Amino acid sequence: MGTRVGQTPVVDGDSFRRALGRHAAGVVVVTGPGPVGLTATSFTSVSLDPPLVSFCVARTSTTWPDLREAPTFAVNVLATGQAEIASRFAGRGTDRFAPPTSWHPGPGDVPILDGTAAYLLCEPYDTVAMGDHWLVVGLVVDTGLGAPGVPLLYHRGRYGRFSPHPG
Repeated sequence: MGTRVGQTPVVDGDSFRRALGRHAAGVVVVTGPGPVGLTATSFTSVSLDPPLVSFCVARTSTTWPDLREAPTFAVNVLATGQAEIASRFAGRGTDRFAPPTSWHPGPGDVPILDGTAAYLLCEPYDTVAMGDHWLVVGLVVDTGLGAPGVPLLYHRGRYGRFSPHPG
């Protein structure tokens, strides 16, 4: 066990990370004017009415302060062949939008990454502090679909692809 929250003991960070590593997650890159962007694997739908999505970002993120000020942002749903893009936007000390990243300006000069499975253009809806992360909720105001294909997944610390069950 790790620390306590109130009277309840909680699991340590390494055990928590190992258990969550068994969960496959889709991979997105969240982009905003500037341009700025970051990789997230904590993306999920929240509500259909109104259309809301969410992602989490570490409070230590150096990208988040600029992205937080954006009047709109895009959630770029990565396709299988975009593991290098995911790594690029997860790293530090590089121009994430320089070649080989291919992108074009979308509505409000929000960068839309080329070759993605889809994108969702969002307006900020709510941001809540949750532990060592920010929970960010966006109101979806537009969407775009890329070529049909297989999404990029993150599982056990590695990028991979979805393989449908034959039955």
